[in-house]
Parts: sequence; C-alpha cells; structure tokens
Amino acid sequence: MTPWVQRLLIANVAVFLGMGFIPGSLVNTLVLVPALVPIRPWTVLTYQFLHAGFLHLLFNMIALFFFGPRLEARIGSRHFLGLYLGSGVAGAALSVFTPNVAIVGASGAVFGVLLGFARYWPDERIFIWGVLPVPARILVIFLAALSIYGGISGGGNIAHFAHLGGFVGGWIYLRVLEQRSPARRYQKKVEKAMAPTRPSGRDLSRWEEVDPQDLHPLNREEYERVLGKARTEGVSSLTAQERAFMERFIAR
Repeated sequence: MTPWVQRLLIANVAVFLGMGFIPGSLVNTLVLVPALVPIRPWTVLTYQFLHAGFLHLLFNMIALFFFGPRLEARIGSRHFLGLYLGSGVAGAALSVFTPNVAIVGASGAVFGVLLGFARYWPDERIFIWGVLPVPARILVIFLAALSIYGGISGGGNIAHFAHLGGFVGGWIYLRVLEQRSPARRYQKKVEKAMAPTRPSGRDLSRWEEVDPQDLHPLNREEYERVLGKARTEGVSSLTAQERAFMERFIAR
C-alpha cells in the first residue's frame, strides 16, 4: 500500500472511531454547510474526514484502497494528496447549489481519485459487486451522469453535487499537473522549435544571397527550383519542407 493511501485510510477510520468521544457541538463545527463556509472555512477540509455511518465509511475506504495506490504510484505521493484534498474542496465548492444542507464524507475526494484512475487506465475493468465488469471510463461517465441527475432532481440523502465536484476537481488538478510536467514543457519547446516561421520577403532576400556555385549539383538544381518558385509564386507558396531546405544553406 502506498504512503498517503495508508495515512488517509487510518485518518478516516480514526476520526470515525473518535467521533463517539467528541461532543456533538464540536462535531457540528466540522460538518460542511455551504452557506456557513464564510464563517467556517475549515469545513471544506474537515468534512472530508467525517462519515454518517459505517457503510458510508466502508464504501469510500474500499474505493480508496483499490484505486488509490496505483494512482499514487503514477503521479507521486505529493500530487496524490493534492488531488485527493483538492477534489474534496471542489466537491465543497459545487455544493453551493445545496447551501443549507449538512454534508460529510470523503466521497468527493474519492471520486477525484476514481477519475484519475480512469484517466490513466480507461479500459481497466472494474467489477461492480464483484460480478459485472465495467471499463473505468464508462463507470466514471455513468457516475457523473447519475450525480447530475440526482443533483437536479434532489433524489436521496446523497451529496450529488459534492460527487460531481470531486470529478471536476480531479480533472482540473490532473490537467494542470500534466501541463506543468517536465515532459510537457519539453514537448512545448520541441513544438515551438519545429513550428514553421511566418514567411516574408526578407526570407527571399536572404536566400538570394546564397551562391549556387558553392552548392553540390544536386542541391543546386533543387535550390534554383525552389528559389524560382518563391520569386514567381511568392514565399508563402513554399511548403515547410521547401523553406527548411533553403534555410539549410543560410546557416552554412
């Protein structure tokens, strides 16, 4: 088991067991009520570690146990924790549509983890109730649709908007993470270097300064062809390969 999955499992179970020894008035100050967030801002984090019952805790922790370790190993422990807590905060933010409802549970955070799992392993089969195999991406789509429907219809004692917010928060976090990754920064540099420059009349003047007699006969023939095309049809008529060919001789 990976470090933060283990710590989060322990923290959630410990808080659940400890709630029986904490005065109810104190517990109420840790519950998320969206309308009260301006005066209780800490609840966007604390509500993620409270659960309404054993089954509520059990289902969330089972999902964290199965989906979390592989995702943490993929994106790193620091980013996994950021994804987990950030998804929970996004769930709190989207719960603004139910401003006076008390909300508890790690579901928003766990849904963000599930989305991350489906993003990297979309075809991984997940067995619902241990029987029905469903690809991870299909499960996420189904749960997102269910959350939207449930949030609009107001059905059940479930924080549908918190679930949906978890998906949104997880998606945003991973998008930002991927855009800032070293691999993506390197890719941007390569794309910028390989992007064709906007042709101009200055390019033609530079190419005309090349002495064809200094070129190999095969290159000279192609050089004269491309130069003639640029003169008669304009520099913009050249392909990226033809411009790159001419630029080779400028750097000589």
